[in-house]
Amino acid sequence: MTVLSVNVNKIAVLRNSRGGDEPDVVRAARTCLYAGAHGITVHPRPDQRHIRTDDVLALAELTRENGVELNIEGNPFASPRPGYPGLVALCAQARPAQVTLVPDDDGQVTSDHGFDFEQDAERLRPLVAELKALGCRVSVFVDAGCPSLARAAGIGVDRIEIYTGPVAAALAAGHADEELRLCAQTAREAQALGLGVNAGHDLSQGNLQEFLEAVPGVLEVSIGHALFSEAIYAGLQRTLHQYLGILETRG
Repeated sequence: MTVLSVNVNKIAVLRNSRGGDEPDVVRAARTCLYAGAHGITVHPRPDQRHIRTDDVLALAELTRENGVELNIEGNPFASPRPGYPGLVALCAQARPAQVTLVPDDDGQVTSDHGFDFEQDAERLRPLVAELKALGCRVSVFVDAGCPSLARAAGIGVDRIEIYTGPVAAALAAGHADEELRLCAQTAREAQALGLGVNAGHDLSQGNLQEFLEAVPGVLEVSIGHALFSEAIYAGLQRTLHQYLGILETRG
């Protein structure tokens, strides 16, 4: 079965927009786990615009207590800043089950491309070794159709994560055959090299089943933005009724 790791970044975005502690990232993650999620994902960035170092450490404790995996995503080349020790140093503190390396720049709103292993493989090699020495499984973010998966396998990574933004857009537009073919091809090539396959970005209730039916052997999907967007609509009416109930009892 494909497992679901819930990315809780958006909870931190909402919290940070107001300051204070609400909504509580750990409470949200705990709710997801109690509802059956198989793990938690975070993508801390150096500017700390959402998930912060203290969140990562608290979520590491929560996931250990619940016997599930924490997946930390990030750019291993991003330099440390005040409050952000760097990805490898943060993983040394948190000891996540999985680290997903992503080539995002500081200013990116969200991740939008995978690594170029012809260019990045040798820079990644010592960092992959360092993370594996910490006991972390290492995954790398790749574009569907990535031509250099063998280079990724050669530096010791355990899995790839297919960037699914383009296929999600194609599915929404109703012409996804080529994007699904590329994703399936990439999965098969990775598996032939002994790599596990994860997937993430813009996956939702509207496209997840079709994606998984087309792409073989996906071990894990990480979903956050769509899941919490959908949860707002699913839970808004009930929450509103609860507020109205309080008011009516005082009428």
